[in-house]
Formats: sequence, C-alpha cells, structure tokens
Amino acid sequence: MLGVLALLLAGCTAQTPGLLSSSPSPGYLSADETVREIPADRRDDPVTFTGTTDTGEQADSTVWAGSVVVVNFWYAACPPCRAEAPDLEALAQTYQPDGVVFIGVNVRDSADTAAAFENQFGITYPSIMDATTGTVQAAFAGKAAPGAVPTTIVLDRTGRMAARIIGQLPTRTTLAALIDTVLAETSP
Repeated sequence: MLGVLALLLAGCTAQTPGLLSSSPSPGYLSADETVREIPADRRDDPVTFTGTTDTGEQADSTVWAGSVVVVNFWYAACPPCRAEAPDLEALAQTYQPDGVVFIGVNVRDSADTAAAFENQFGITYPSIMDATTGTVQAAFAGKAAPGAVPTTIVLDRTGRMAARIIGQLPTRTTLAALIDTVLAETSP
C-alpha cells in the first residue's frame, strides 16, 4: 500500500489502452520529475495544436505566435496536478503582464469536472478538453511525453518546445526560471 501511495504522489498518467504496457496501479504511471531545457539552436519545429476549451471556445496555438506559451497536461483526480495547481495559477498571474500564455490540456475529464477543479483552485486560464480526441497529445508526440501527467511544457515565441517538466513542478521558481530564460531570448 505504501508503494502505491508513493507512486501516486510521484506523478500519474491517464492510461490509454495499448500505449502503456503495464503499471503497478491501474490508471497511474509514475512521472520522474525531469526538468529539461532545450537550447534555442537545438529545438525542433514549432508545435501547433487546436482544441475546444472547457468553456466551449476554440483554442489555436497559432494565435499565440510571438508569445511564450506554457502548456500543462493534467486531470482533476491526479494528486500532483492538484498540488501544483496553485503554483501554476500564481505564475499565470505573475507573467500575464509579460504576455505569457498559459493553457491547460485536460487528458481525462469532462468539461464539468474540469470546471469544478478550476473553481476549487481558482484557475483563471483555459484548458483544452483532450480526453476524447487526443489531438493535443498527438501534436506533442515525439517531442515530449504528455501522457505522463502532469507534464508542463514551455514553448518559445515561435512555438518550439524550449523546456519540459515531467511530473509535479519541483518548485514554483523552477518553472519561473524556465519562463524567464525563454522571455529573455531575442531571436529564435
């Protein structure tokens, strides 16, 4: 039992049948809290994605060209997602004046469940509902492992993946430092 609890606290994923071979606990897979920065000259092509948000609006990453974008993959019953929610919201508020866009990607829940989570934690940025389509997760395939939930990705002003955190944010300042690095970049 203690091992299962440790696994839940380390990170979790919404399992998609056939994509994950096995897991010690149904519905969860440990995330390793890996932080990775990618130098500007080693970044892949831009990641583009669209989807419907929990409020029914369309989100399109191409609209955010020229902005730093923080993408957080999550779902409501994920303990690390719940733990990091206040930090993500605080950072969204802190970086709003700098034009940084925060977008959630809910990989498991209905819009009502996502809205309840957002109300509980005071989340003001939108989330794309990706549980039934998987299109946002597919857009990041080969570039990141968004199936490890939570995963937080920082995209540079051209939409290229500049940093990734697999698992719960180690600290609020860790993500802030990654955002600051990308904000300070002057050219792609």
